[in-house]
Amino acid sequence: MRAIIQRVSSASVKVKGETIAAIDEGFLILLGFTHSDSSLEVEKIWQKIKGLRIFEDEDAKVNCDLKEVSANVLIVSQFTLYANLRRGRRPSFTEAAEPHKAEALYNEFVELARQDFPQLGTGEFGAMMEVSLTNHGPFTLYLDSEDLAKARRA
Repeated sequence: MRAIIQRVSSASVKVKGETIAAIDEGFLILLGFTHSDSSLEVEKIWQKIKGLRIFEDEDAKVNCDLKEVSANVLIVSQFTLYANLRRGRRPSFTEAAEPHKAEALYNEFVELARQDFPQLGTGEFGAMMEVSLTNHGPFTLYLDSEDLAKARRA
């Protein structure tokens, strides 16, 4: 499972020209899934993301998490996080999970996040979306469940 976490001052997602979700300050989270992903990765990635202390405190140090600054979350599926660019000029997506599996894991992640942030926004799984954001910082982080697993084994 891979996630791109962007600290934003605003973000929104449109489908067919209609805004379906928008947030002010918070995280825009792009999620991609691979074949071996399960509920275990969903839980671990969400726990890591929700605890990230990347908002500034009163001393302008990145020391606060989402809840401490009353921020929100926008979650968008992004199978292209598993694009393979090693050969040729056209990306291969064979490492991305099959749509039915990815959608189930995406929905599971959204429901888990909703327990902490009931007002969160989401994209529409499988739809052609237009995502807009104002990246605050800019602050963009990449998280891979395989990296978390390696860290625990070390």
